[in-house]
Amino acid sequence: MANISMTGRCDCGATAGPLGMCVDYYHGILAEEQSDPQMYRWHAPVVVTYLLQHPSRAHEKYLDDQFRQLQLYVDQGIDALLRLAAHQVARNNHRARLDYDMAPLAAYAPLPKGEPPGHFCASFSGLPFRDGSFVFDGHLAYGDRIKAIAEATVESWRSVQS
Repeated sequence: MANISMTGRCDCGATAGPLGMCVDYYHGILAEEQSDPQMYRWHAPVVVTYLLQHPSRAHEKYLDDQFRQLQLYVDQGIDALLRLAAHQVARNNHRARLDYDMAPLAAYAPLPKGEPPGHFCASFSGLPFRDGSFVFDGHLAYGDRIKAIAEATVESWRSVQS
């Protein structure tokens, strides 16, 4: 069930959209990705953005790394994030047995301590959904919308006082 406060808002501060709360959009995106390899390119930013907007659904020990990954994505784009993921997978194969490489994320700020933001300027429940799809107007437009939510997430987290 979605995390909804007594005010009828999601724990990220968003109100329900036509499909429901953010969790409904998140599950819809994950389902649609399964049949659309181009849409799947944005899987990692979708997941980390959702978890950073809804930290009660995340594992706290991973949120700092996820925040740094999201900053890399906002700063350098989807191709840089996909290269990082491929690099980490290659390091994690059974022959290499290397630890996670934090060097590519070292330049990015850690997750601020304290309470998570109570509101984000863009959220999942604001995503348009037409003709049974989130990519009704193309993959690049969908990617732009995911990036806007990611940017709003980074901006809100940066405003948290440590």
